[in-house]
This record gives sequence, structure tokens and C-alpha cells, in this order.
Amino acid sequence: MQILETRVAPAWVDYNGHMNDAEYARVFSLAVEMLMDHIGLDAAGRDRHRYTLYTLETHLCYRREAHEDQPLRVALTLLDRDAKRLHVFFEMQDTKGNLLATSEQMLMGVSRESSRPDAFPPDVAETIAALPQAKPGAWPALAGRTISIRR
Repeated sequence: MQILETRVAPAWVDYNGHMNDAEYARVFSLAVEMLMDHIGLDAAGRDRHRYTLYTLETHLCYRREAHEDQPLRVALTLLDRDAKRLHVFFEMQDTKGNLLATSEQMLMGVSRESSRPDAFPPDVAETIAALPQAKPGAWPALAGRTISIRR
């Protein structure tokens, strides 16, 4: 499911002439915000439910360079979920469908009243349940990777 469209801002370009590595994380963070909006945790939803999402873990994988003003598209695959967590996988592509980067993330639902993990509010949980979810064994090839030096 496509979740975000944006462009590489001039301020995101580094001394090598391409998008700085930290800016890839920014784009994926914007994608999380769009996901939050989609599931009912936009600003009004966060205030109404006194609830938000925190990022617990992120694994970024850089595949190709992105350059100033280049259009970017980010797609979301829901890998897994439970009562308070989302395991998501984002793919950033250019307009030709070339894979630029991926971000695998574990997101945790948190009560803004207690600042502790808590189950998704019922209407948010219902929207999450309707998201397309990858079947076990049918995850994207780059999902579930670990960092290691191959010997």
C-alpha cells in the first residue's frame, strides 16, 4: 500500500551530491506519520484517545542514491501486529520503480496518560485489522534481515 509521496528537499542533499543517510530516516519517519493518520492517530485522534505510537526499532537498508528534487514514493507492508505493536516494512522507490531504500520498524502503541505501552484504542485496532498484511513466508525479500559480515 502506497503511504507517502514526496521529493528530495535541497537541504537533504549532502557533500556527496545525494540524499544524506539521515534524511532517508526522515522520509521513513514521515511515512510513519502518514500511517498514523491513516489508522486514526492523526493529531485529533492522538488528542481524543490520549494515545500515540513510538518507534522501538528501525533497520534501514540503503540500495540506491536519491538526488535533489527527485520524486520519492514509499510503500508499506504490514508484516505482523498484536494488541499494541506493529511490525512494518517500508520500501522507498523512485518513479521508475527502482528500490532506493527500505526500513523495517517495530512500532509500539503508548498511552499518553501513563507513558506506558497500551493496547490500541478499539477504532484504531479495527482500522489496523483492515490493513493488508503479508502472509508468513511471503514477506518482502529484504524483511527480517540481520546485520553481519558474511564469511
